[in-house]
Amino acid sequence: MQQYHSNGKLLLTGEYAILDGAKSLALPTRKGQSLLVEANDSSIISWQSLDKDKQSWFQADFKINDGEFSTENSVLANPEQKEIARRLQQILKYAYAIKPENFRNGYDIKTLLEFNRKWGLGTSSTLINNIANWLDLDAYKLLEATFGGSGYDIAAANNDHPISFQLTDREASVFTVDFDPPFKNELFFVYLNRKQNSREAIAHYRKQSTSNRTALIEKISGITEQVLRCDNLIEFKMLLKAHEILISKAIATPRIQDQLFPDYKGFVKSLGGWGGDFVMATGDELSKEYFRNNGYRDILSYSEMIK
Repeated sequence: MQQYHSNGKLLLTGEYAILDGAKSLALPTRKGQSLLVEANDSSIISWQSLDKDKQSWFQADFKINDGEFSTENSVLANPEQKEIARRLQQILKYAYAIKPENFRNGYDIKTLLEFNRKWGLGTSSTLINNIANWLDLDAYKLLEATFGGSGYDIAAANNDHPISFQLTDREASVFTVDFDPPFKNELFFVYLNRKQNSREAIAHYRKQSTSNRTALIEKISGITEQVLRCDNLIEFKMLLKAHEILISKAIATPRIQDQLFPDYKGFVKSLGGWGGDFVMATGDELSKEYFRNNGYRDILSYSEMIK
């Protein structure tokens, strides 16, 4: 049996603007997803996806037939299951087109998530990266052919340290960076109890005015550089508040702190697609009670979340 593992991700700076070339800071998470593969003698790919509690949340058999991967499982009457199956077929068809020799036999495949799949830490990107590693494919091209996006999540999946990520002429520039803030004990992450659809978030960004987009990219890149050099919490909060204001204007969406936490004494920053998944907050252990009292139960310290 072959086994592959990829890290989840959080994007600390550069959300949305990363698509147009802004230098961004991405943080691989401690929890990710594993892929277990075992060849069989059939022409069937038997697929099972398990959540963090090792409960099955998707299961289907795909029959390999000259580049097609058909399935007739009755479980796919569920619209969500149908969409998952469609995505897997899309991934497998791309893989077949590149390297058909990989599909001379069937496989028993199992995926195992280490985080709540509603958290938005990279269920799709970790899957793409694991499949690319299994079949020896270019993970960035596989992502582009299927889910799309900047590719920073693929870079995070492959790195065990924080990274700077930048798209230049559609090529990814990735460097590990020394980001280990001395104030990390005053940072924590809060799940907003709702999952953001990254494709919808990107589409919303693309609909906004492109005027001053160059200036936005330069400013966000500059903030990222300053964040990487920052060694005190006051400056860190000032930089990220400026970042929030820039992105808020770019996507015509109020800051999450203004929307949900206007009376919070610390600082709250959106991460990734605004409006869902996680936010990062500043504060101490007592500060977390504010969020718990407002119905937010999934709260992770910096050290619990980030590698």
